[in-house]
Formats: sequence, structure tokens, C-alpha cells
Amino acid sequence: MKQLPALVLLLISLICCESKEVSTDFRSAFNDSPSIEGNTSYLNSPYVTAGNRVYMVGHQDGSFPELGWHIKGEMGGIWNHPIKIMDGFNASLVIEDEEIPLDAANSFINYPIGNKHLYKLSDQNLNIERLQFVPDNKEGIAVQFVLENNRENPLELEFRFTGHSDLRPTWLGEESGMKDGQDEGSYDQSLDAWIIKDASSPWSVIFGADSPSISQSSESSDYSGNGISRQLSYAVAIPAQGTAQLTFTIAGSYNNTEAAIESFEAIKTKLQGFVQSKKERYASLANQSKLTIPDKKMQEAFEWLKYNCDWLIRTVPEIGTGITAGIPDYPWWFGVDSEYALKGYMAIGQTDAVNSTIALLDSVSNAVNGNGKIIHEMSTNGVVFNKGNINETPQFASLIWEIYQWNGELEFLQKYFPTVKKGLEWLMAENDENKNLFPDGFGMMEIHGLDSEMIDVAAYTQRAFDDASKMALALGDTELSKQYSDTAKVLKEQINKAFWSEEFNSYADFLGTDKQALHLIEDAIVRADTLDKPWAIEELKQTKNKILANPSKDLRPFVLHHNWVVNTPMEMKIAEEDKALRALETAEKFVNPFGVFVTGIDRDASAGSDDGSFAGSKVFSYTGAVMTLPTGVQAVAENNYGRPDKALNYLERMTRTFSYALPGSIYEVSPDYGMITQAWNIYSYAVPIVNQFFGIQPRASEKKVVIAPQMPKAWKNASLEHVMIADNEVSVFYEDGKDGLNIQITQQNPEWTLEVILPEPENGEYHLVKGEAKQSKSGTDNLFTSSSVGLEIQLQLSPSEN
Repeated sequence: MKQLPALVLLLISLICCESKEVSTDFRSAFNDSPSIEGNTSYLNSPYVTAGNRVYMVGHQDGSFPELGWHIKGEMGGIWNHPIKIMDGFNASLVIEDEEIPLDAANSFINYPIGNKHLYKLSDQNLNIERLQFVPDNKEGIAVQFVLENNRENPLELEFRFTGHSDLRPTWLGEESGMKDGQDEGSYDQSLDAWIIKDASSPWSVIFGADSPSISQSSESSDYSGNGISRQLSYAVAIPAQGTAQLTFTIAGSYNNTEAAIESFEAIKTKLQGFVQSKKERYASLANQSKLTIPDKKMQEAFEWLKYNCDWLIRTVPEIGTGITAGIPDYPWWFGVDSEYALKGYMAIGQTDAVNSTIALLDSVSNAVNGNGKIIHEMSTNGVVFNKGNINETPQFASLIWEIYQWNGELEFLQKYFPTVKKGLEWLMAENDENKNLFPDGFGMMEIHGLDSEMIDVAAYTQRAFDDASKMALALGDTELSKQYSDTAKVLKEQINKAFWSEEFNSYADFLGTDKQALHLIEDAIVRADTLDKPWAIEELKQTKNKILANPSKDLRPFVLHHNWVVNTPMEMKIAEEDKALRALETAEKFVNPFGVFVTGIDRDASAGSDDGSFAGSKVFSYTGAVMTLPTGVQAVAENNYGRPDKALNYLERMTRTFSYALPGSIYEVSPDYGMITQAWNIYSYAVPIVNQFFGIQPRASEKKVVIAPQMPKAWKNASLEHVMIADNEVSVFYEDGKDGLNIQITQQNPEWTLEVILPEPENGEYHLVKGEAKQSKSGTDNLFTSSSVGLEIQLQLSPSEN
């Protein structure tokens, strides 16, 4: 081997001595953490290393290709919202004058708090691990390389690290006055790091390692834009059959260079503590609403969804903190995504994220709209792209009532009820021209022309008035409560009458005119033809002929797209039972092995027998998509009508996509398209499992928890522990054995009342085994009321059943 200069060898000696004292060994923190190894066929697909201030998106093979469509090719790299700081970085080894790039990892392992890439350099008898971690509340990331020498002799090499800056604004930044200038770099000897600044803005990024560099140089950038590439080189000595490591810190700021330097030094010197702190916090997240069930893959998916939820929290101190919709293309704040997701966040105990997100949505919506209308989408620079779709305002009302059930804080209702009240006034005064109580406008389905009286808007409006009635009553306004309640009752009746299609055994996509329907049919036929769905073309043509043969001047229900939103009356439990059961059966036609189609006419004629990769279009589109939200809505709907086995089937379909492409995550579009992690996935799991299977229905304002389990038959043994409800914590243990059903329930706060409603026994009777409780004798013996900290109830079967 070529000999390195004496000065370099001296530096190596110093590095080795120093590294023993100050380096942080990521592996020791990661090794006893949960982990999932990725599928090697998906090494060329994205991953995320997440923090609430900074996150990094690259490919599982360790590369940083240009990816994403919101800002074309720019959604990967390292982000410190509202700016991007780097497109990524490269690393390479120089051994005997040969440069060996670390650009193709052999495997990828994901952890809740970070990730690991593994490189096997067989020709060099070397194994390399690259690990990365983002600390909480810090504007930076740590990247560690561990080099393992499998030779019988020591190895001396040069390690080159090239950082690719790209200090640029996020989406819509130009509208907020953010100007992207040319990046300019300078080496800071005191920090032994490159400092790169944007010439037109106060944005900065710094990178360097925990060992002295031996050279610093400029490199040509392979990325488009105003970024630059700068390199640092290090001399590394690895003992025979031993290891060496280098830990890099990358830090940035959108305010000034001083802030970037502060973050850089904090991460570099306090990294061990940051890693341990985040690891402990994630262990606490896992322990909240801890699920144990026979299906271990679903159990693991539920646990990792808690981590996913935390990955999606984004803090921009000048604006606020809130959950974002998805990574990599939706890393900012949304109304409707939050309105679904936060119900799930609450059920898994992540209350801080719930409170901060609601506060953010409320304040921005009032600042931008001022009339109770809830925004749809806002970038992290504060620019609101869409001031709100129609469904988001009523869904906000129901979200507030749902969260109040969990926290019981009257001040919470008092704070947000004015927005709810204004929102409902706006909803009916400005969006219901014909005064039939069905607001007009876009709901969840963003199909051009589909903006008349939508079924999801109607269903969510009905629920909003029903929930607002309860809020008004809790706040002492009985007159307004009755007004809202009366409106909700009329809406429920009208939805079941006006939107129901006897022909299709389904609720209609929308109420509209013949002219609107005919235009939408023509567009839908083109769509179905493009996707080669002959059955859909035939059905659409038949509908067209019926419209032409039986014209009407009045609004009427149309089933054209079989959009998933036709199931929202069942999700909101306002469908009449006979109609609900028929509609749920109809919905089963529009699924594939992963879940429910967004638009039913996109399904295969065989109801989706293909369970492979989703072949999405090169230009991002949801056409043909199966998604987690529609599938979760269907699970909720099935449970609402006493069909937990059907609900479990939908959860099993979603679980097939867990770790399919990104280990530890569920994609937005099943199984492997769109966002690599998505906020509303937790709604699709937590509500069916926590609120419905285990039947935990909080009534925090009354200091009461209703527990009415309806467990799927496959879950003979199941438990859900440490469910946080205000200042109480509840656990439920369920066993359905040969000797009958056994339920154990514990709570921490004895001042609370437990009301347990068990399924009516077909043969046998319930007996209280442990604890004190009042057992109802008024026509049923399956209702128990208790204020004890623990109950055990057993169903003793009749002799013929034993």
C-alpha cells in the first residue's frame, strides 16, 4: 500500500486518540431500538430521517437523486423549512490512489429515530455503515460513518465528504418575498467546516466532522439551481479487524449564520444526549395506546404509525407547530388532512401535536378568511395556497367536539366555538344557494366539474351541526343547541332520501343537473377508456342513455364515479341501517388486495386481482389509486354497523402495504406510490382499533369512560394499554377463550366512572370477578358502572356451551 505522509500519520494518531473521547457511537443507541430492514428491490426509492425542525429525504441506496413534483426535482435533500439547505451529499474512500464512491448501499435499515445504510466493499474487505439522526428542536442533522476493516492488517485511507448546498425557498416562497440567490462558500478554520451562504438572503448551511480535516476544496455541482458543492477530506486509520468512525454535522438557518453556527456546535458537542433523549421519547410514544394482538404485523404497523405521526410534525417558530400531510411532497400544513389525522393522534396520546395543530389552523384561518372558513393548504412560509374547500369547515367543527371528548376542557370549547359558529353560518349563508341545506362546492374529490352538492360535504355538514349542538349545550346556549340539532335532524333525513340510489344500492356521488352529469360522464368515459376499463365505459353509457331517455329539470342523485366518499354517510353513522348494509356490500366491489379505490370506475373488472406495485403516471396523479384514507373510512363504516370482521378485513388490506417499500411506513397510495408516509393513516388505524374494536369512548368532561368493545372474531386475545384521556389512563385486556369471555379494565384515576357495555351474550351470563361495580338489571345484564381502579368481568357460558 502507498505510504501516507508523516504529517498525515500524525493527524491520524491525534484523530484516533480524540475520537475515543468525544465521538458518539450511533450504533449503541440504535442496536436495541425497534428496526426494520428494507426490501432490496426498493433501494432506489425514498426514505426520510425526520425531526420537527429539519428532515432529510434521499434514496435507500444512500443517493440523493432529484425527486418530487411540488417543486420539480427539489423535494428531496435536507430541509429546514421554510428553506432547503442541501440537495444532499456524497462520500468516497481513497485507497491506494483509487477513489471508491459510497453511492450504492447494499441494504437499508429503518429505526424510529433514524436510519442506516450498509455498504459491503468485498474487494477491499471493508464494511461501511452510514447512520443519520435528527435531534428534536434543532436545525441540523448528524451523519455518522462507521468503517469496519476485515483485513488482517491496519488500513490507512482518505475519506472525502462532499456537501451540495441548495439554499432556496420552499413552495410559494417567492410570494412571501423569499429570493433565491447564488450560494457562496468559505472555509472556516476555527470550525473546520464549510460555511455556505445565500447571496440574496440570510440563509446559511454549515457542515464539518468531529475530526480534523486534511484538505478543503471546491467541486462541480451535479444539481441544477444556485447551489454549490464543497468537499472536506480526512485521514482515517482503521486497526486490523477493527473499526473507525467519522461523524458529520450539517446545520442551517433561515435567519442568520450565527444561528447556524450555534446549531452546528450544539449538535456536535451534545449529540449523545440528544440521541438518548429522543430514543426515550419515542419509547414513551410506543408505550401509549400500546396494542397487543394476534396479528403481529398489524401490531407492528400500529406501533410504527406512532413514530410516523411524530416524523410529520413541523415547527417553524415564526408561524407555529402542526402536523404536515406527507413527505416528500406535502411537508406543510393542511386543513382536512389534519381533521382526519388528529382524531387518530388523540387516540394514541400525542396531545401536544393535536393542540398546536388546531391552534395553527384556527389562527391562520381567522387571519386569512375571518369568517370561520377553514383553510385547505398553507406552505411553511405562511402563504395560503387554497383558502378552503367546502368540507373542511364542517369537519373542523366535528374535530373540536371529538377532541373535547378526550380532554374535557371547557376552555378548549370556549376558545374554538366562535370559529365553529362563524363557520357554520358561512357554510349555509354563502354556499347553499337553493336553501336545501346541502352546501355547494368541492369536497374531498378534486375532479374537475365535481363541485355541486357532494355527498361527503352533506354528510360532514350533518355531523357538524349535530356536534355543534352538543357544544352549544355544553356552553349553556340551549337555544342555539336546539337550532343546530333541528338542522342536523333534517339533514340526516334528507341525505337518506335525496342522495340514495336504489338502482346502484349506493349513495350518490353528487346531486346535480342533467347537463352537469352528462358532461361529467363524457369526461369519465375518456378516463375509463384511457385506463382500459370496459365495464366502466359500458355502465357510464347506460347511465347516459337513461338520463337522455328520462330528462329532468330538477337536481337529482347521480352515481357516476363510485367515488369512495359515497361511504361517508356510513362513516358518520347517519345512513339508515338497511341502506347502510346494502351500500357497504356495494362498496366491496371497488377494492383490491390493498384497499379501496379512490374512484371506483378505476377498479379492475376482477375487483383488483393484481397485488403488485402501483404503476403511477410519470406526471403525478391519483388516477387509478387505492388509498389508505378511503380504506380506513370503510373500516370505520363497517364497525358503525356492527361488522367488526368486515372492518378488520380492510385493516388487513392496508397492513399488506406496511413496509412494502419504505420499512416502517405505509405509503399514501397503496402499496408504493405518492407520499412515503402520510398523516391520515393514523385515522385509518386508531379510530377502528381504539374507539371501535376496544370500544373506548371518552367522556372527559363528565370524568367518564364508556367502554363498549366489539372485537373481531380473529382477536381472541387482545389488549390496549395506557390510553390517555385527560388526567386518566385506561387499559383494556380482552380474552375470548373456551371458558367464555373475560374482560379486565384498569384506570389510574378512581374519581372517574367506568361504564362497560358488553355484547349481549347468546348463551350465558356476565359475572363480576374483580372490583366493585353496579350491574344493570333493567332488561340486560351486560352494562356495568364502576368507579374502581380495576374491573374484571367474565362471561360464564351455559353448560351446553362449555
